[in-house]
Amino acid sequence: MSGTSVGDIVGVGKQNGELGYVSGFLGGVVADEPHAALVARDVLSAGGSAVDAAVALGFALTVTLPSRAGLGGGGACLVFAAHEGAEAVSFLPRAPAHPMPGSSRPAAVPMLARGLFALHAKYGNRTFNSLLGPAEQLAREGFTASRAFVTDLAVVAGPLAADPAASAIFFPNGRPLQEGAPLLQPGLAGTLSQLRQSGVGDLYQGALAHLLADNARDAGGGLTAADLRDALPSFAPPLTLKAGDDEVAFLPPPADGGLATAAAFQVLRHDRSALAAAGDRALAVAARFRQGGGDAKALLASGTLPASTLPPLAASTTFLTLDRRGNAVACALTMNNLFGTGRVAPGTGILLAASPAWQTPPLLSAAIAYSADSSPDFRAAVGGSGQAGAPVAAALALTQALADKGAPAHPLSTPAPEPGRANVIQCNDHLPGDSAACGQATDPRGFGLAVGSAN
Repeated sequence: MSGTSVGDIVGVGKQNGELGYVSGFLGGVVADEPHAALVARDVLSAGGSAVDAAVALGFALTVTLPSRAGLGGGGACLVFAAHEGAEAVSFLPRAPAHPMPGSSRPAAVPMLARGLFALHAKYGNRTFNSLLGPAEQLAREGFTASRAFVTDLAVVAGPLAADPAASAIFFPNGRPLQEGAPLLQPGLAGTLSQLRQSGVGDLYQGALAHLLADNARDAGGGLTAADLRDALPSFAPPLTLKAGDDEVAFLPPPADGGLATAAAFQVLRHDRSALAAAGDRALAVAARFRQGGGDAKALLASGTLPASTLPPLAASTTFLTLDRRGNAVACALTMNNLFGTGRVAPGTGILLAASPAWQTPPLLSAAIAYSADSSPDFRAAVGGSGQAGAPVAAALALTQALADKGAPAHPLSTPAPEPGRANVIQCNDHLPGDSAACGQATDPRGFGLAVGSAN
């Protein structure tokens, strides 16, 4: 995935890596939290790739939307390399292999830092350290709490305030933070600084790993240094379906929200109004997979499945990045519960995600569409959140994006059923191609931000 070249339009007097280096069409960014979206936009403006922007955005969300993304959590991403194809990287927050007895709030093994590092190591261009810098700065210098964050905070204010370390961060003067109030996280800033200086490995097999394991135990999380050491992300081919002249890549299992999204997409491709049927099919396929695993493609090809429900699902968040060359990333992140376990490992600033053995994990829903030829070009990227509504939200946004033709793009013309929320970037004439046919949108019922086009 290449960086900026002499063919790019560059700002007069700007250096590669400097804000404003790339002028004109930048690509696009969509995220559920505005501060993090602007971090990614700035990376694109400075000449970074879609992967560079996604890595910076992911770390920024651990600071600005810790209710849904954190160093203690994880997720999964799809990456599309222009003219090459798509691949998935999975870094789901997993249950400890050897949970400590007596843990009052079982924590998941943190996966996000290693997952984003793996994504960058294979596809990134900028130095990894530089992409950690914005998140560290936000944590150290503070920022104004967004509506996206304080809305989540209000939902779990009572239980979260019971943890002294969390209360010190999110409840200044004994009251929950309000929109526009400054949020500083010096402990998390210190951890991000340590990752930037010593490398991500320090969180998994260095001094920081032992500090986190010890303090997670004190917070009732029950993590061990061995669990951290063995926590490795994995790359895999995506789950794919044909859609006319395009190919669609979905997150593959174990991120089974991709499977559910593909099932809903199959229904909506035949009848875009069949939202209830698409939701039923998505949940039936996901439930069958969670009951017994199996081949994802075979499940999608199976006939009628019995109606199924899943236990209450955890919250998640999605974000999308696209650069001017048509490289793209779609990610879904989670803490396996709003604010995870609700407890911060003292001395680290890390909110501990909930173990999937304790809380039902979400259906992480994301997809990327591209032309189905030997040198594929970008067409659309979508992400869906909203518990059981996430797969239908992503599938509906994708169906609409692929139905649109010509310029300009009109993303999210039809809202997803509650509680689903969708994010989308689409280029109706593909990219590389006519950038005027590209557009991006975040669900208008949420509090995210879609930015791009020009700086």
